[in-house]
Amino acid sequence: MSALEGRRIAVAGAGGTLGPAVVHALAAQGAWVAAADRREDALAGLPAGDARAADLSSDAGARAWAEAIGDVDGVLHLVGGWKGGQTVEDLDLADLELLEALLFRTVVHTTRAFAPKLKAAGERGRFALVSSSVVGAPTAGNAAYAATKAAAEAWTLALAAELAESGATANVVVVQALTTEPHRSFTHVDDVAAALAFLCSDAAARMNGQRLHLHG
Repeated sequence: MSALEGRRIAVAGAGGTLGPAVVHALAAQGAWVAAADRREDALAGLPAGDARAADLSSDAGARAWAEAIGDVDGVLHLVGGWKGGQTVEDLDLADLELLEALLFRTVVHTTRAFAPKLKAAGERGRFALVSSSVVGAPTAGNAAYAATKAAAEAWTLALAAELAESGATANVVVVQALTTEPHRSFTHVDDVAAALAFLCSDAAARMNGQRLHLHG
């Protein structure tokens, strides 16, 4: 039997650079996948049992998605975005607000909507967030990005502590820049997809509240 046979896994941000590789990896291991993105057309062609547009920047949007797809064993958060390049004093606060909505608020709303389902799934319950190495080593011009990613990680690790009682887990996969081509420094999307599939499997049952680094 495939490692994820019978698992129901929701993938937020499935239409981005990383999403297709993750959905394909999960489906190849037997999972039923519910894929969501801001635009439904970004999900065309994915091997998902359910594909729909969802506004995860709002509590109502996340709850509507969770209600529509029913019970799940896992939730993977891939929603991304970047704004930066300015000094702290020159940063456009609109950019900070955008990053907070994309990188932090979507995590808040998604976990709030799905936490009861993950707890009900018990030892099969999984949440994983894809984060960035910039959290551990912020760089000039990336204050807003690093800060909002750090907030998302902290939220996820707090969720991990909460899920522990039920046997469910929450972990963070840390990457550098993503690539679909071989690259010495960047993280290949297939490596991230494999790590996320692993975190959803029985083999990762004892991993909770961990930061899994996939970068040099």
